[in-house]
Amino acid sequence: MAQKILCLFAAYYIRFVYLTSRWNVVRGDIPKRFWDKDKKFLLCFWHGRLLMMPYCWDMTKPIHMMISMHRDGRFLSGTVSRLGIKTIIGSTSKGGATALRAMVKTVKAGDYVGLTPDGPRGPRMRAQEGIVTIARLANVPIIPIGYASTNSKVLGSWDRFIAALPFGRGVFVWGEPIQVPHTSDKLAIEKTRQKIEDAINAVSNEADHLCGLDPIEPATVQVEEILS
Repeated sequence: MAQKILCLFAAYYIRFVYLTSRWNVVRGDIPKRFWDKDKKFLLCFWHGRLLMMPYCWDMTKPIHMMISMHRDGRFLSGTVSRLGIKTIIGSTSKGGATALRAMVKTVKAGDYVGLTPDGPRGPRMRAQEGIVTIARLANVPIIPIGYASTNSKVLGSWDRFIAALPFGRGVFVWGEPIQVPHTSDKLAIEKTRQKIEDAINAVSNEADHLCGLDPIEPATVQVEEILS
C-alpha cells in the first residue's frame, strides 16, 4: 500500500512539474514523421533523464518501457503506469533474454518500445550492446532524446539523475533516426553501439546547453566493461 501511495504521489509530481513549467521541443518533426505513418522505432534516453520523459511522447501511440526487476524498478513501473505507459519487466543483468524477446514481440505486435541503454545500474551514459540486438531483431531504427530544465537538481546517484523542479523552462531534444545493420559482425555491432551512445549524449548535451547547464559527463570505464 505504501508503495502504491508513493507511486501515485510521484506521478502527480511529474504532472505538476510539467504543467508549471514552460516546455520547448527541438526537432519534434522527427518522431512525428514516424507517428503519422504508424512506423515503429525504439525510443532511447539515459537513465538519469527518466523523470519527464512521459511528456515527450504522443500518448495516442501505445508505448512500453523496459523496467528492471530491482525495487526501484518496481517503483518506476508503478509510477509510469499512472501516466499511461506500459512496462516490460527485465534488464540486461536479470531477465535480460526474456525482456529482449518481449520487447521484440511488442514492436512486431504494433506497439512502440522505450528503454534506457545504460540502465538499470550503469555505467552511466554508456550504451549496452542489448539495444543494438533489440533494434536489429525488431527491424526498427533507434531515435534518441534528451531533456533538461533550468530549474532542476542533479542528484548524486550513479546515473546523475536529473530531478526537474516546478516553474522552470524545459526542453526536449530529439535526434535523427539511427539505422541498425542486419549483421552479427562484432565490429559492426560495436560501431553501431558507439554511434547510439554518441547520439544520446549529443541530444542530452544540447538540452543542457539550451537550458544554460553544464553537461553531465559519462562514467569513465574500460571498453571491456561496456561490452560485458
